Amino acid sequence: MKLFGALVFVLLASSVTAACVHSAIYTSRAENRWPAAGQHVDLDDGAVHVIRSGEAGPVVLMIHGASANAREFTFTLAPRLDEGHRVLMADRPGHGYSARPDNSNELGVQAAQMAGVLEALAPGEKAVIVGHSFGGAVALRLALDYPGLVEGLVLLAPVTHDWGSGGVAWYNQYAGPPLVGPAFAQLAPIAGPAQVKNGIDDVFDPGDAPDGYYEDAGLGLLFRPSEFRANARDVNALKAELAAQQDRYGEISVPVILFSGAKDTVINPTLHAGKIKHQIADFTLVPLADGGHMPHHSHGEAVAEAIRSLARAGDQSSS
Repeated sequence: MKLFGALVFVLLASSVTAACVHSAIYTSRAENRWPAAGQHVDLDDGAVHVIRSGEAGPVVLMIHGASANAREFTFTLAPRLDEGHRVLMADRPGHGYSARPDNSNELGVQAAQMAGVLEALAPGEKAVIVGHSFGGAVALRLALDYPGLVEGLVLLAPVTHDWGSGGVAWYNQYAGPPLVGPAFAQLAPIAGPAQVKNGIDDVFDPGDAPDGYYEDAGLGLLFRPSEFRANARDVNALKAELAAQQDRYGEISVPVILFSGAKDTVINPTLHAGKIKHQIADFTLVPLADGGHMPHHSHGEAVAEAIRSLARAGDQSSS
């Protein structure tokens, strides 16, 4: 019996070691395939990786959603705006190439990182903030905690309110906790890439993902164990973070434009867009009858024009 237990222990230890070796190799290859494409902004509690586009004009800060990074906007919105705007696309803490400060699962910490980017790269200026999905929650917190930095918000299928039970994938529940999470995350490079097509199809439903989306968006970076855990911890904490934030939305005085797809299968648009539209005074809802969870892809020009309109209004008010 003791011999059997020893054999089981050896097999488990060997499997864990093999998974760690595989994940280290995967991480190295992923970072060679999708290297840092921007600059690091050094803040007191860690550096934020920011991809920049455009040389002149109003500032636009874009905040990506869960399971993503700043590359999400480099081939969608940035090319539509960079001739007349300075576009900043930031990796959220622990994603892409940004450091992850303590308590980064808190929306307030993530908003502080984004505020630090603006203060460093656009001192004394206000920016139009664009937030997709989870990034919408961070954008809202930025407007709440740092209103002097925000010209207006463009929210793309944002998650805004505590949605009740469920809604967190089983693998995030395992990858997030401090005890089992680090070991479980070592499995992400083994199982994750093979499942990613189904995930992309679900996010783009009812439409199709653009050709080359996985490559262009650098989605393979997600399966590095450190980022996989960061994403899981974000998602696991989000419901409680929103519950603590959602009653404050009435404090937001800047204009907010929200794009909501009626066929969004990732979040419930009635719950999120349907609630927040009653809380913010200067609010415009853009319903997309045929839209899903990725309006910056399916309705990119409409989103870009909304960003331009807020930037123009800001220029007129400051002149």
